Amino acid sequence: MLAANAVSDAVNSSEWVFPIFECFHIAGFGWAIGMIALVDLALLGVGIQNTKPSELVRATEVGTVAGLVIVLMSGPVLFLSDPRMYLYNSSFRFKMAALAIALVFNFTIHRRVALAEGSPHAFRVVTAAISLALWASAVFGGLFIAFTC
Repeated sequence: MLAANAVSDAVNSSEWVFPIFECFHIAGFGWAIGMIALVDLALLGVGIQNTKPSELVRATEVGTVAGLVIVLMSGPVLFLSDPRMYLYNSSFRFKMAALAIALVFNFTIHRRVALAEGSPHAFRVVTAAISLALWASAVFGGLFIAFTC
């Protein structure tokens, strides 16, 4: 608890710490979801036409993981600025659930479908649509934290 108090004190005692971590958090989300969306668009048959989804997964995996690492390292700092508010905020809880489901889906089903060369088109479309919906849910959950209790 001492470390949590130290982080909370540091974040809350400066007008710059929270916004800087928030910028990293948002940029990390944008970067990671952008990489994932490239694969989703390829699964849908739009976007980059000359590259297979399997090639895009391999080309974007380091960037995706790097963005997610930034998100997962900056998020707890933001949370520690006011843990009670976040724990009681329904949008935060929704975001965490959507994020957990999106992460599991991305690194299991989504990855397998994108790497499989012969999966049916309908299965690829459904997988991409679910992926985009999950990531959009996590983003919108985060956006609404400021507007809900």
